[in-house]
Amino acid sequence: MQPQNVLIRDEKETDHSVISDVTQAAFETMEISNHTEQFIIKALRTANALTISLVAAIDDRVVGHIAFSPVTMSDGSTDWYGLGPVSVLPDVQRQGIGKALIQEGLSRLKALHAKGCCLVGHPEYYRQFGFKNVDDLALEGVPQEVFFALSFDGNIPRGNVMFHKGFTATGPKNGTVDN
Repeated sequence: MQPQNVLIRDEKETDHSVISDVTQAAFETMEISNHTEQFIIKALRTANALTISLVAAIDDRVVGHIAFSPVTMSDGSTDWYGLGPVSVLPDVQRQGIGKALIQEGLSRLKALHAKGCCLVGHPEYYRQFGFKNVDDLALEGVPQEVFFALSFDGNIPRGNVMFHKGFTATGPKNGTVDN
C-alpha cells in the first residue's frame, strides 16, 4: 500500500535533473555515502543500464527515485539485478515513499522474469522486503552484513556479484565513469 497522493511512475527525460537533485538531497547527510549516487544514476542512464527507473511524485513534484540495473554473477547466473540507489527527499521521508518505490520496482522486476535482486543497504530496513544476507554470495569490498539478496525463484547464485561499472562514477563528467 503506497502513501496517499503518491504516484509511482516511470522516469521521463524531463525528470533527469530533478532525479539528480532528489538523490543528492537524500544522501547529503548520510555518513555512509560517498555522495556520488547522482553520478551513478547518470552513468547508468548514459550506459543504457537502467532496467527500471521509477519516480515517486506528489502533486507532480518528484520526491523520490529508485534505480534497478543488471548485475553479473561469477557463477554465470543470469537475470539478476541490483537495487539502488533509492532516494526520497528529506522533508517527505518516513512516510512510506521509499517502501512504495521498492515494492513497485520489485514487482516490475518479477514481471520481467528476473530471478532475483541484490543490494547494499541498511539491515533492518531491507529485511522487511524479504532480502537476506547470503553466505555464499558476496560483493567484493562490502561487509556481508550490509549485502543482501532476494531470490524470486528460490535459487541463490554462489560467488561474487559485480554491479554495473556505472557504480564507480565519481563525478559529473556527462555521466561517464571516471577512471
